[in-house]
Amino acid sequence: MSGCSTLAAPAHVVLEVRKSKFVANATAIATQEDAAVFIARVSDATATHNCWAWRLGQRYRFSDDGEPGGTAGKPILAAIDGQRMDRVAVVVTRWFGGIKLGVGGLARAYGGCAAECLRTSARVAIVDTATVECRVDYATVPRLRARFTLLDAAVEHEMPEAAGVLLRLHLPVARLDALSRLLADLTRGRGELRRID
Repeated sequence: MSGCSTLAAPAHVVLEVRKSKFVANATAIATQEDAAVFIARVSDATATHNCWAWRLGQRYRFSDDGEPGGTAGKPILAAIDGQRMDRVAVVVTRWFGGIKLGVGGLARAYGGCAAECLRTSARVAIVDTATVECRVDYATVPRLRARFTLLDAAVEHEMPEAAGVLLRLHLPVARLDALSRLLADLTRGRGELRRID
């Protein structure tokens, strides 16, 4: 999801809605397993409901945990999407306060609590990255290395070869064209560049 962000640190918010207490906990995730571990860790067995949602790129899951269908998990997921976030899991825990909220009230409370938690959290931009290999002669390596900072490129692996060096780089996808042009300029078209991810 281009232009999205994720959480820089775990986030937490507490809201009261018509005597029911809602607590939202959110964290950044890298895998479905991260989400499952987080959900298990922050869910409270003494609460009335522990509803949750997570998004990881095109994959997502949500749970109403016994609330009427569509009143909790979907609104939490909608809050994640509405805040343009990805790689995030949110658990909203509810303790019933004795006043029924109705279907619309539940959806607003769960979604609103999740949105407030995410809205007030510290974020980091998600940058799509790529891994590439480039083959250059020994004389070109220092001049290429001098430009890595400008390209936000990091060397993952370097292997000497008979005619030069094979470099494996990790860099933002948006910088691939610039790297390709730079490599062509520095090697007069003799350098090789191949995306491997």
